[in-house]
Formats: sequence, structure tokens, C-alpha cells
Amino acid sequence: MVEPEERPSVAGQRLGAPESMGISTLEPGQRPPTMPPGRQVSIRVQMLDDTQEVFEQRAPGKVLFDLVCAHLNLIEGDYFGLEFQDQRKMTVWLDLLKPTLKQIRRPKNTILRFVVKFFPPDHSQLLEELTRYLFALQIKHDLACGRLTCNESSAALLVSHIVQSEIGDFDEVQCKQHLLNNKYIPEQDALMDKIIEYHRKHVGQTPAESDYQLLEIARRLEMYGVRLYPAKDREGTKLSLAVAHSGVLVFQGHTKINAFNWSKVRKLSFKRKRFLIKLRPDLNVSAPLIDTLEFMMGSRDCCKVFWKICVEYHAFFRLFEEPKPKPKPVLFTRGSSFRFSGRTQRQVIDYVKDSEFKKVPFERFPTDKAYFIAKELLTTERTYLKDLEVITVSFQKSVGKDEAMPDSLRNLIFANFEPVYKFHETFLNDVEQRLAQWEGRSNAHIKGDYQRVGDVMLKNIQGLKLLTAHLQKHSEALLELERTCRSSRRLEGLCRDFELQKVCYLPLNIFFLRPLHRLMHYKQILERLCKHYPPTHDDFRDSRAALADISEMVVQLHGTLIKMENFQKLLELKKDLTGVDDLAIPGREFIRLGCLSKLSGKGLQQRMFFLFNDVLMYTSRGMTASNQFKVNGQLPMYGMTVGNILFISDHNINSDVSFSCFYHSTYGTKTHNLKRSPPSFVFLFKWLLFPHFPESPEESSADQESEDDLSASRTSLERQTPHRGNTTVHVCWHRNTSVSMVDFSVALENQLSGNLLRKFKNSNGWQKLWVVFTNFSLFFYKTHQDEFPLASLPLLGYSITVPSESENIHKDYVFKLHFKSHVYYFRSESEYSFERYSTNTNLILFRMDSTANNPSVVVLVT
Repeated sequence: MVEPEERPSVAGQRLGAPESMGISTLEPGQRPPTMPPGRQVSIRVQMLDDTQEVFEQRAPGKVLFDLVCAHLNLIEGDYFGLEFQDQRKMTVWLDLLKPTLKQIRRPKNTILRFVVKFFPPDHSQLLEELTRYLFALQIKHDLACGRLTCNESSAALLVSHIVQSEIGDFDEVQCKQHLLNNKYIPEQDALMDKIIEYHRKHVGQTPAESDYQLLEIARRLEMYGVRLYPAKDREGTKLSLAVAHSGVLVFQGHTKINAFNWSKVRKLSFKRKRFLIKLRPDLNVSAPLIDTLEFMMGSRDCCKVFWKICVEYHAFFRLFEEPKPKPKPVLFTRGSSFRFSGRTQRQVIDYVKDSEFKKVPFERFPTDKAYFIAKELLTTERTYLKDLEVITVSFQKSVGKDEAMPDSLRNLIFANFEPVYKFHETFLNDVEQRLAQWEGRSNAHIKGDYQRVGDVMLKNIQGLKLLTAHLQKHSEALLELERTCRSSRRLEGLCRDFELQKVCYLPLNIFFLRPLHRLMHYKQILERLCKHYPPTHDDFRDSRAALADISEMVVQLHGTLIKMENFQKLLELKKDLTGVDDLAIPGREFIRLGCLSKLSGKGLQQRMFFLFNDVLMYTSRGMTASNQFKVNGQLPMYGMTVGNILFISDHNINSDVSFSCFYHSTYGTKTHNLKRSPPSFVFLFKWLLFPHFPESPEESSADQESEDDLSASRTSLERQTPHRGNTTVHVCWHRNTSVSMVDFSVALENQLSGNLLRKFKNSNGWQKLWVVFTNFSLFFYKTHQDEFPLASLPLLGYSITVPSESENIHKDYVFKLHFKSHVYYFRSESEYSFERYSTNTNLILFRMDSTANNPSVVVLVT
């Protein structure tokens, strides 16, 4: 263990304490007293989370205790105390009225332990979350050392709540590994399955709720808060004495055999080794009973220690206010002058309820934003590795040794993906180890170098740079796969069949671009990390160096990424369109797709428009099994300029606006009548209002629109075929929206992964899911180890807000997704992840909204 003098104080930060002093057992408005002049002595105090803090002081014990409470920002400090082993190896409580150094003879060799001293019967009397958290830590200690005994079922349930508080919602692999690394009860291995079974049921339970449930179970146990003091009765039978809120208890082993309530106790005293309990007479019993019970203890000191704690328990739980000190005798003293010092439980409760102090929010360690940035790196790296497996494992298994795929193509793909996959396996392992150390799941008491992630990223990004040649080959592999599929129907069929598999949750060619997208993710993560760190932070230099390296790689490969994203989009649209020979021709760039209505002789007809740099295609949805869109017309964009735009009000069609778009090109003048409601018709003009279109290399003419199949199918998304029914084009069709190429790039380059809790509008419970946000959709998994998503939710057309008071969602970090009558609530595990999901989702959805229906576009009206 690192010596306390060699590292900064962190325990208060772990427990949510600010740098300034907090309020503890002091009176309102007071602060810890200034230290008296003279030599200060370093005193080490071990906290309930096993960290050690050093306090410099030489004053009475109360001053030291107040400093500890202030350091933790602990309001209800009166429930706690400082214990230590004296020179006789006896565990004793620090007397708050006596000078500390008179009680601790060798402070350099003595460690004081900050522990729970008074255990109330009902944990609801503990008003602060921090207090309940500290009590939960005490229960955890008592379980581990065997002091808090119970049956197997209760022990497993207690441990399951501890695990829920420490690692969150159930994940079988993580839970098992955590239990293997941490011993909470002596016979834990035998109860592993039962603990896991209980932990599985705690989904959605916050750490604070887990602490509350832990205390609820523990307080019902017979050994809750019991500290046994060995003794014998008059017959020499070995017993143990204990004290509780209700009175003095007598145990034989771990079984309570008698209890003397405070109401029945007249006096407690001790004479040498004899501990005496004098009882009040029972008026309901006629026969005289023994009014004084006698117990023999190991020594006079043992008797005195137990007598003192009995006096304190009685005063704390039974009295309304602190007892007044007895006047000092003039000549002679008789008996002990010891008295209870501090507020009673009633005073503590009244003080916390009535005081108007500003509560300091309590958050569990870790709370540093850098930790959550590192956790985002971990969760997205897990998803990225699964995406690489789609190529290196699933696709390779699917094509196998089929002769349809030439050996040259097979080597080009897998020989350049497998080294990248193996590298990121190691990268993920490094990040997982660092997060485990950071979270305290491994070497919890060690700090410093493990609370950083820039060094891990720097090392691995330097290794990733060596794979640049493989990354550059991925685009070549995609081009070659497309070329080979054109000449081989069998290979094209194999690829089409693979895309029908659940593991291929995105178009196959998107997975070929994942390594380039991941570079963008690393750059964004490091930018946030460098922005968060001050220049003096230990991790800033490594983070900045890693950012410089990844930025260099992004610049080097960015041109390739732009070209391949466009090529990928053309290939994807090709599968959604029929009636066009070759969509992915050299030089063609996709710009935007979206839904409009065309006014024809048969009335309003919904059309899907596709705008490229050389042509505008408008289509109708076909009635085929694949639900492809049939191209009805093509308007060449070469040399096009926008001419007059005439708006004509038509009150016979729902008071909407009909208009004619007149444009001319180098091939003559064309007129097309289209109809669109006011919030959206500007969107078409935004498509066409480009300063220049390229000149045509050769003459061509616009195809005439076919009148066949104008009544496009309008079936719901749920009734579509499983493959092409929920593509971006179909979602835009059903939700009457548009998406640009820039929107596609932003959506693919801003991916998120992690655990979220989902709740439907009319349901009560929350369901924990592993969620991947990419390509305008949320993909839901049971855990991050799942091979394929259980379901998906396309977000095009959805709005994101926070729940209102009337919706009765009384949870933190909840955002709401809604489209018409469809409402979903999602709850994240921290403020950081809440902001990332809500902001990132809102950024993409708002961006699409604003670019599609931008009212600032200027048009010429006559």
C-alpha cells in the first residue's frame, strides 16, 4: 500500500466531498476549531472504504472526530466513532473529551478506524444517502469478517445487493468475474449460483436503492450491529454480552438467550471483573426476584470498556438531549466521571430536519468525467470488435471455401481484416483492465496511475499506426467485392443471403468502413478528454500526444473515407431502386433523399426523390416482394439553373399550397407540377438551389415518367419483408422525411454503445438492454456479448425530450423518444451518458430537421 504521506487525500473525494470543509457534529454555523499552537502529530484514520487519511492535530478527541466528519462532509456523524487497539491490544473507542495523545501512546504505530458506533433499529431514520452508504460499507465489512451471521439465503441476497451497488445491472460474465475477484462472505463459492440468481432480479436498481435494500435485510438479522464481549454467568457458563438500541443482550454463541430492555434496567455498574445489571422490580410478580444480575468478564478493563459503551448507547437512544456534566467534588471522588458526550439520536434527527444547510450532492467514486469518457471508449470498443467479427468470423464462415469467391478476393478481405481484429482484441483487454482498476474492482486501495486512460490510448494508437496499410486495403476490398459480384451471380447471392442473417444488422458494405469510422471515434473521444483535462493533469500529455497521432491518421485516410462513404451509399441505394441500370457510375455523388408529393392528373401521388450531383430521380414504391422503389423519371442536373417559381393558392386541397417549378437546362425547358404542405415544400427548393451543376459531358434526355403502378403501397413498417422493409429509404417514405449525405456521415461517425433501461409508455418496470446507436437507429441487445440485436428502433422522424412532471417518471437521467403515439423512455446510468445519448441523438435528429425544412432558404416568387 502507498503510504498516506506520499499521496493526496482522496477518500473525501471518493465519498463526494468538495474541497471546502463540510458540516459535521458541530453546531450550526461553526467550523472545525483551529489547532492549538505546538507540535502537530500525524494521526492515520482508516475509512470504511479502506482508504487511509492523515490528520495533523494534538487537541481533544472531539476535534479529531469533527475533522474526519468534515472531511467526509458527513452531516449525521453522531452515529459513528473512532476505534483503535490500545497498548493492551484491546479495541476501545476514542474518548471525545480527553486529549487524543493521552489515549494513543504511539500515534505513528496506531491506525484509528472510522466505523459505525450506534446502530438504529430503522434505517429510515438515517436521512442522508451518504450516511446509508457508510452503513452499507459497515455491513459489508461485518459480513466479510463473519461478525454478521445469517442463513445462506439471506447471505446470498445481501451479497447480491452489494454487487448491484458496485457493478450495476446484471451481466452474467461481469457478475461471475466480480465475485471471483471479491470475497464478501466466507462461504461465497458455494453460494455463487444463488447470488447470481438474486442479482439478476435487481435490474434498474440504483446504488442508493441497493444500499437501502441491504440495510432493510440486515436490520432484521439477530446479529445486526452486535459486538460481542466475552463473559461468564455465576455458574461459569461461557456467554457473551452485547448492547443495542433496546438494551443489554446476552448471547450463547451466536444465539440470543436473553435481553434486558432499558425500561427494566435501573442501574449498570462494574466492580473489578464483575459487570452488574440492577433491574427494576416487576410489579406484576408477587414473588421476589433477583434484582441484580452478575457477569464475570476477562478483566476490570474489559468491564469498563463494555460499561462505557452501554452508557453511551442508553444516552444516545433514550435521552432527548445530551446529559449535563456532574459538578466536580471538592475533596473526594467516587466512581467513574465518564459521561456520554455528543448529541442524542433525537437531537441529530431534529437538527437534520430543521437545519437549512445546503446539502452537498453525494455521488459514488468514481465521479471524474474522464472516467466516463474512458467508459465510453470501453463500450464502443466492445461494439466495434463485434462489428469486425461480422467480417472476420460470420462473413468468412458464410462464404467459406465457395468457389464463387476467388482466392485473391478472399485474401484481400480477410488478410487485411484479421490483423486489425486481433489488434483490437488486445486493445479492448487493456481498456477493460484499466477500467476495472479505476472502478476499484482490482486493487481498490491503489490510486494515482490507474485513474487515467490517455496512456492506454497512446500506446495502442501508436500500434494502430503500424496497421495503416491494412486500413487502406479495406476500401480496395470493398471495390473488388462489388466488381466481382457484378460478374458472379452466385457470389452476389451469397452476399445477399448473408445480409438476411441477423448478425448482419447493417448493410454488409458498412462493415467494410467500420475501421475508418473508428478512427473518427477515437479522435472525438480524445478531443473530449483533452478539453476536460487541465494542462497540469498527469494524463494530459499522453492524451494530447494520442490525439496528435490519431489526427494524423484521420487526415491521411479522410479522403478515402469520403469516397468510400459515397460509394457505399450508392451501392445501398442500388438495392432499393429498380428501373435504373447502374447507379454507382464514376463521378456520381449522392446528395439527399426524401419524400414529396407530385400533383398529376390522378391527384396527389407520394414520391421518393433522390438527388445526385448529376441527376434528380423521383420514384414510386413498388408492389414487389422486395418493396423496391421504381424510378418514374430522371431530371438531369448538368448545367441546370433555377428559374421562376410560381405559388398558387388552392383552397380545394386542404388549404395547402400547390406550385409549379419551372427550370431550364442546356437541353430545353421542362415544367413539373408538385404539391407540398408549407412546412416542407421549401425542402425541395433547398435541393435545387445549388449555385452550379456540372456541364454534361454528352447529350442525354430526361426519361418520361411511367404511369404504371402509381398507387404505391402504404403498408406499415411492421408488415414489411424482413430485409428491405426497414432501410433508411423505407423509413423516410413512411415518416415523410429526408436525409442528406452529410447526415449519413454524421450518423455513422457518431456511434454510441452502452447499457440503457427502457420503459414503454404504459408499462411499470424498466428493462435493461445493451443499446447501440448508429445509422439513425437504436439496436437493442440483451447483453454486449450477444451476436445479433433483439430488435431495432429507426429514429428518423422521432423527437427527443425529457419527461414532464405529469408523466410521473421519478428517475434521474431519463430521456423520452416520441413519434406520434409511439413513446419510449430511456434511462442512463450517469449524467455523462445521459448527456451523450440525448445530445448525440438530438444533434442528428435536429440536424436532419433543420436541413430538410430550413425556412431561411430564399426563393424567387412572382
